[in-house]
Amino acid sequence: MRHKRKVVIGFVGSQLDNGQRTDRWEKWRPSVSLVQHEDVVIDRFELLYNGKFRDLSERVARDIATVSPETRVAIHDIPMRDAWDFEDVYGSLFDFARHYRFDTEHEDYWIHITTGTHVVQICLFLLTEARYLPGRLLQTSPPRGAGDQAGYQLIDLDLSRYDQIAQRFSSEQAEGVAFLKSGIPTRNSGFNTIIEEIEKVAVKSRAPMLLMGPTGAGKSFLARRVFELKKNRHQLEGKFVELNCATVHGDGAASTLFGHIKGAFTGAASNRPGLLRSAHHGLLFLDEIGELGLNEQAMLLKALEEKRFLPVGSDVEVASDFQLIAGTNRDLGAEVVAGRFREDLYARINLWTYALPRLAERPEDIAPNIDYQLALLAMETGEKTSFNKEARSRYLGFATSAEAIWTGNFRDLAASVTRLATLSDAGRITDVQVEDEIARLKRLWRHQKQPSFLEGVDLFDSMQLEAVLAVCRQSKSLSDAGRKLYAVSRGAKAKPNDADRLKKYLAKFGLAWDQL
Repeated sequence: MRHKRKVVIGFVGSQLDNGQRTDRWEKWRPSVSLVQHEDVVIDRFELLYNGKFRDLSERVARDIATVSPETRVAIHDIPMRDAWDFEDVYGSLFDFARHYRFDTEHEDYWIHITTGTHVVQICLFLLTEARYLPGRLLQTSPPRGAGDQAGYQLIDLDLSRYDQIAQRFSSEQAEGVAFLKSGIPTRNSGFNTIIEEIEKVAVKSRAPMLLMGPTGAGKSFLARRVFELKKNRHQLEGKFVELNCATVHGDGAASTLFGHIKGAFTGAASNRPGLLRSAHHGLLFLDEIGELGLNEQAMLLKALEEKRFLPVGSDVEVASDFQLIAGTNRDLGAEVVAGRFREDLYARINLWTYALPRLAERPEDIAPNIDYQLALLAMETGEKTSFNKEARSRYLGFATSAEAIWTGNFRDLAASVTRLATLSDAGRITDVQVEDEIARLKRLWRHQKQPSFLEGVDLFDSMQLEAVLAVCRQSKSLSDAGRKLYAVSRGAKAKPNDADRLKKYLAKFGLAWDQL
């Protein structure tokens, strides 16, 4: 059986491979010494270089041919403007890997990571780890003493001895996910998938994050946990700063966010730093960001992109390097179409967007959240409270049923559990107390009861109808709404009648366009 050809891929070392003395063969030159080992024959050397080092790469190729005639050298100019710029280097090496014709059936590839800038070495490592370069990492070392031979070592990323490291990273990621969930053993697969991705983004990215979902779905709670996770990983030094944008308007909103100088407007008796400066090197959570005015949106965009902004009334810019998490219960895409939200700001904060589900969409998570709330109350009051068996069964049966609207989502649940624990006798919640609490919840929700046209409608149909109604309310006419809603399927019809299709759909629920 014929052995595979050995192929080395490596950058020319602008310093190490550039021997300056006349007797340069006595000086260690990694690329040249690599082909001088008696126990291994290198069949081909793919020598990469940056444009200005072409002369050096050609000299190295000639020297390799002198000491190892059986090694064929191919030199490649890798275009990069800055060998210390990660994006530039990775992109250039990725292009090389994508276009190179690998023959793994007949050739073994060794990726030399001793030469080149540290950035080049790191990028070669990453490309090999991701299998864009399908080989093993090769590291060389100079002779230890006079008369000794230079050394080399192959690093196989698939070796089992790296499993413990991989397990450690997996364990740390699992700990991060559990931290974001406050240790609550949530069972809803959709929610768990969201949290797992948020953990990765929180650790690896400084880009803004957008949390969507109804009031009480846990946006503020999750934003604070993301901050604490990043703080624990030493990625943030500053504070967690939070603002519900629905609570500020006009000059007050600009002053609250960006600060003002003394005398900027009536009542501005002293300078105010503003929340953006308070969040320097920290995390700023802007809940209900869709409530911000267009002027404040423009100022926020500038602050995000340039890390600088003007306080109200000032001609001198100030700086703040903060990370942003935004929250909203609105469809910001629809707000952009309606002209109420800036498209450029939406594009800036829409890189990592997560829609947190309603409590009613996570019935399997109600039980663990009840236990979590009871544990919190026990820490606050020093008294442990629990349900008796019948009471827990009755409460869970109601909480996960269609009767439980949970309009306030987790806030409603937390308040309900708090009432039960507070009114319990000797730390035991009884079925009588549960029946009283169920009646109380029904009274609280009565004025928030769903519209009559949604009564008796499946959750799937009601959610679809709510989406349709949202488009209708943003449209000028029945035909305009129809064109938006049937934009794809109407193309397959010779004579599309979007208005009629929409009219018949609304009629199924007893609705007419005039009612909207």
